[in-house]
Amino acid sequence: MAALLRKAFQKYPYVSNCLTYGTLYVGAEFLQQTLTRKILAEGDAQPYDKGSLVRYAIVGNTIYPTMLYTWYKWLDKRFVGTAARTVVKKLVLDQLIFTPPVIIAFYISMSILERKDDIFEECKTKLLPTFKTSCLFWPPAQLLNFLLVPPAARVVFVGGCALVWVNILCWFKRQDY
Repeated sequence: MAALLRKAFQKYPYVSNCLTYGTLYVGAEFLQQTLTRKILAEGDAQPYDKGSLVRYAIVGNTIYPTMLYTWYKWLDKRFVGTAARTVVKKLVLDQLIFTPPVIIAFYISMSILERKDDIFEECKTKLLPTFKTSCLFWPPAQLLNFLLVPPAARVVFVGGCALVWVNILCWFKRQDY
């Protein structure tokens, strides 16, 4: 099985990354719903919100892995190696240049898929608190990514981290500001 997966990632790296990341991404929303609707639900457990799961699947299989795949290819080509100076440059660029558009893409794409009247409203109110939280979560995760993970596996590693991060995003998404 491992050899088959390795072959798929070598032959079809983009598609393999998209499918793996997407599975982890929608898995995070599934876990979030299980926690909020089944385990912590007061009274009767609520059914899963299938529409939300579909929205997370769309975003998780298309938008994010495409952004990540392209970003890491560029970043690894421009800043080669794991020297401390190189890793710090990658961390700073990733957090300050790449993360804000990723968060913006999350809120706007979800608002579009939810057919909200004002697709920017949620982004305006939640961007800053989400970005602040990402500054605590992503730099340590990306430090491991840039130091230990081979470039071909970066999107999958981030997908694993996203399993936790998307639960945080789901929590922000459900908050009223």
